[in-house]
Amino acid sequence: MRTSRLQLLAAAGVAVASLALTACQDGTGTRDEGASASQPVASTPSDASSPAPEESASGSGGNGSTANGSTGSGGDTAGSGESGSGSGSKGSSAGKGSAPGGSDDAPATFNPCNGSNTSVSAAPVSRPVNHMLITVKNTGSKNCDLTYYPVLRFDEMQWVPQPVEESKPQAVVTLAPGESAYAGVLLSAADGSGTGGATGKKLTVGFQGRTPNSDGGPAAIPSLPAAGVYYDSSLTVTYWQSSTDDALTY
Repeated sequence: MRTSRLQLLAAAGVAVASLALTACQDGTGTRDEGASASQPVASTPSDASSPAPEESASGSGGNGSTANGSTGSGGDTAGSGESGSGSGSKGSSAGKGSAPGGSDDAPATFNPCNGSNTSVSAAPVSRPVNHMLITVKNTGSKNCDLTYYPVLRFDEMQWVPQPVEESKPQAVVTLAPGESAYAGVLLSAADGSGTGGATGKKLTVGFQGRTPNSDGGPAAIPSLPAAGVYYDSSLTVTYWQSSTDDALTY
């Protein structure tokens, strides 16, 4: 009897083992746990990767159209900028033409009168007393300008005679070819109040340029009377004048 129970138990154990083995072979447990869980995981990247290029493509398309829009807009803006820049340049050029100091307002070319384009003479006059008249004649082929006053020097004189400020004209004296201008020279004081009197044998007449005391070009050395010219510390000279009367008024 005991042997029969053992045999029955053994047979039951074999049956259970057979059933377990059969289940393993059918793969039911694997499908429930492994295969079904692994399939979605395997498909997710594939599913995700598929829309990603589409989103990327549409995104690129969006960005591309935006970029195109931006580029177009930027291009338009750049074009506008260039147009603006061009307009600005034109405005700037126009400004130069009309602005003070531009080519339209430029002064006439300055051409100084000097020893190279004039003839110069110096002669004492009877009236007023103790005066001398300097005459400058334009011997050139174009106008020349006399600025300020002549710079006089007798012999090796170490000082410069000062101008008579009251004789300063309203404008620069311009000489056309063949025209003359004048300067009056007070040689000495009529009442004898001057000092350091001397007799000059040689006179150098210097010319000034556009600015005071600047070099206006070659000096002139006009002839003096054989006896020379007496002068003292009262020696003064007028500014250049257009007439002898104006030059000898002072």
